[in-house]
Amino acid sequence: MTARLDYSKQSPALFKKFLDFSMAMHDSAIEAPTRTLVEIRASQMNGCAFCLDMHVKQAKIQGERELRVHHVAIWRESPLFSPRERAALAWTEALTRIPEHGVPDELYEAVRKEFSEKEISDLTFEIMAINGWNRANAAFRNVPGAMDKAYGLDKAGLA
Repeated sequence: MTARLDYSKQSPALFKKFLDFSMAMHDSAIEAPTRTLVEIRASQMNGCAFCLDMHVKQAKIQGERELRVHHVAIWRESPLFSPRERAALAWTEALTRIPEHGVPDELYEAVRKEFSEKEISDLTFEIMAINGWNRANAAFRNVPGAMDKAYGLDKAGLA
């Protein structure tokens, strides 16, 4: 597979603004391990090979347990996730594929049990960001692993 075009070069100003938006998530109220689980799940759902590859490597670098990374796709059945992580993953799925009649009140209430209003807002922005990256990278077929060295992902040892 080869990339179709380099959108960072075609639209540099927009790319930089979106990158800045995404980098601001590092200062959000959501802890890095939960953000990474969210990024992995959304990337799985969207079929974004580039982003899935990136976030799995980030998880390893952050010290995430390998089995938990494998279980993200089956998080509902897996005993490896906390109630907070389950709520984040459920919110991710609902906002990645918005149900026909919107996000159910029951889901919102379940998420409110685990997250403050500020955290729900920050989590929502995180999901918006990863879905945007997934769409751009899937559209232009960015090659998984192509940016490992530039992003420091070669440190994961998963080449």
